[in-house]
Amino acid sequence: MIGQEQGITMPGDSTSGAALVGIDIGGTKIAALLVSGDGTVLARGSVPAPAAAGGGAMADAAAHLARRLAAEAGADIAAAGVGAAGVIDHDTGTIRAASATFVGWAGFPLADELEVRLGVPVRVENDVNAFLLGEAAAEGRVEVDVLGVMLGTGVGGALLIDGELHHGPHGAAGEIGHTPGYSDLVCTCGQTGHLETLASGTSISLRYQERTGGALLDARAVADRARDGDADAVAVFDAAGRAVALACASAATILDLPCAIVGGGVAAAWDLLEPAIALTLRTDSPVSGIPLRIIPAVLGSDAVALGAIETARRALVPAGAH
Repeated sequence: MIGQEQGITMPGDSTSGAALVGIDIGGTKIAALLVSGDGTVLARGSVPAPAAAGGGAMADAAAHLARRLAAEAGADIAAAGVGAAGVIDHDTGTIRAASATFVGWAGFPLADELEVRLGVPVRVENDVNAFLLGEAAAEGRVEVDVLGVMLGTGVGGALLIDGELHHGPHGAAGEIGHTPGYSDLVCTCGQTGHLETLASGTSISLRYQERTGGALLDARAVADRARDGDADAVAVFDAAGRAVALACASAATILDLPCAIVGGGVAAAWDLLEPAIALTLRTDSPVSGIPLRIIPAVLGSDAVALGAIETARRALVPAGAH
């Protein structure tokens, strides 16, 4: 597995010996890693995300962070990969759509703007897609057909088929968080019953408040209560774990996937999610009879940046070389 001072190994390709930067652009924070050609993490850092100040300010902050890390490491940046929140045009690196949290983000040509600022090739990927690429490329991983599920403020998803990200014709493949049938609750998107209504950090907080009638606690505090034996908190995580398992089993049945990797802040409570996941897989496993492995992510907060680096690496390597 990738440790704190390791990254993605890039043997025998055109980027060997060059430094690549991976940038994780979120609504509150921009994080980055600088990685050498042999996969060693040379530098890491983060800055607040000026999401309310527009796309130009976000690009400025990301570029400044990347240049600072390169200066700290005494390295030159050969290329940059970005994992960004929002729907991405994968051909142009433009943000096609984004939440209202990001002012001036939808329609912003992020790849072009960062290329101007950094003077190197830039590849932009959706942050959940980047998360899955990073996790699938982690040391010891062998998965080439895998579902990625990100349990954070919302629930995102991604698909890796034959070792390549599957975007779908509209760039929306893998959006498992907005599949229906898990509850009768209204989702953040306005529709009803989506996986996100039970398994996101926001929903875990709300479901616990509904059960107890008390103050609204964040998901971490609800997890602490579950570990202390609070039956309502345990029930909320059981419901989340069962919903995640059912969603993964459905995807695995349709696509013949042997593995799902679950990450995001909520996955830090894997000890609370896993019992319901395991129980559900015993009663609702894929009809193929092939066991589905649902496993936790291992890279923590580095996953998106490392996956973004993998995106850049793949763009620079000749076709068929990886």
